[in-house]
Amino acid sequence: MKKMMLIAGLLGLFSCAEKKEKETTTAAPGFSTEGKQVVVYTTADSTDLRLSLTDTLVFKDMVQPKETEICVFVDPSKTFQTYFGTGAALTDAAAETFYKLPKEKQQEVLQAFFDKEKGIGYTVARTNINSCDFSSDMYTYVAENDKELKTFTIEHDRKYKIPFIKEAMKAAGGKLNLFASPWSPPAWMKDNNDMLHGGKLKPDFYSSWAMYYTKFIKEYEKEGVPVWGISVQNEPMATQKWESCLYTAEEERDFLKNHLGPTMEKEGLKEKKIIVWDHNRDLIYQRAQTYFNDPEAAKYAWGIGFHWYEDWSGGTPMYENLKRVHEAFPDKNIFFTEGCAESFNASRYNAWVLGEEYGRSMINDYNNGMVGFTDWNIILDETGGPNHVQNFCFAPVHGDTKTGQLIYTNAYYYIGHFSKFIQPGAKRISAAASRSQLLTTAFRNEDGKTVVIVMNQGNQSFPYYLWINGKAAEVKARPHSIATLIF
Repeated sequence: MKKMMLIAGLLGLFSCAEKKEKETTTAAPGFSTEGKQVVVYTTADSTDLRLSLTDTLVFKDMVQPKETEICVFVDPSKTFQTYFGTGAALTDAAAETFYKLPKEKQQEVLQAFFDKEKGIGYTVARTNINSCDFSSDMYTYVAENDKELKTFTIEHDRKYKIPFIKEAMKAAGGKLNLFASPWSPPAWMKDNNDMLHGGKLKPDFYSSWAMYYTKFIKEYEKEGVPVWGISVQNEPMATQKWESCLYTAEEERDFLKNHLGPTMEKEGLKEKKIIVWDHNRDLIYQRAQTYFNDPEAAKYAWGIGFHWYEDWSGGTPMYENLKRVHEAFPDKNIFFTEGCAESFNASRYNAWVLGEEYGRSMINDYNNGMVGFTDWNIILDETGGPNHVQNFCFAPVHGDTKTGQLIYTNAYYYIGHFSKFIQPGAKRISAAASRSQLLTTAFRNEDGKTVVIVMNQGNQSFPYYLWINGKAAEVKARPHSIATLIF
């Protein structure tokens, strides 16, 4: 009950905290810390702190730190990639769950995720073209064997998905950067005659399938839902029991340069962004070099998308692979397009590792060149679905459709430490910790505010210093916590 009361009051806390921040900080001209205060927001295990305003600190002289003094060193003069945004997938499952909740809870969901002042300020969204595993049924937008796509209709999406996306857009201030991904073409376009279980797109249907994306975009935009971009294929190397379709790197490259890219241009959609790969970090370099070393394919690709599911054996996620791509192809954007905690079990709603997985991934991936982050389902029901193949997963927030209550996992707060405070257009700046239990990344917003995120993975509480050019502010790191420091 205490936790639920805390969650219910969180949105009001955001409003108060934002007001206090505005009263105590100003945009820092240049890189001077002179007279500036550091506002600290904290989420911590075994406490009631959830994106809570915990400290207002001042910088003091600290010329050379001792080796015994733990520090986070920030250098605002060294800038890197531009931050694009943070968001989540607005799937069929998310939309259906949303509309099963009471009206007041629907509004709470929208405010919690999309409101820039009272929520965590999402600016990005993803949705599915045709059905995916997180749909209650299998569907496409055309009749059987309609190669000319004369029967194309998005009527299926008008019931839940399109209204939900429009509600989210409104809550976000009228704009979301929405991109759409297919899990599978219609079965009759594939060599296995099945939307499920992998299979490949038949060459005879390359042109029809390329046109399919343009039909989707144009029909959504007729409904008042602008589409920012598309990815070529969700997880093109995974044969799944749900909707899936396989492409080698060469096949995806050639489909992009010979069919999808030219068709998008011909149909007046040249400005729409195209994302390649949309799968795990493990093969990302091999895929990137195949696409981007071909100028005719590369010219159509805004960037490369990735997921975090490569860690099959319990080892360390392959963050360095992003760095290799960023080094080799610095003009291409590296964009996280999906990730979630799998194997849903309601007894784990309060598991702290749920949030820490997000924090660890986001910090490492930003430091290796990522420009933005898209979570998987924004909300799911009390079963971790609906899902038509029983592939139930966690979302940051679950809506119990039986009781009408919302359950916030700590993943919601961990993501919020980034999305609420880093603004689109920010530049990543240098940040480095002097102890391995601290993970850190930092950004400088266009309004001059510096945002430093520090995650303590360890069990111990200890002080550390936020150190910039001979000035330092002393901060307390709570056990298993994440903090956002703003000045």
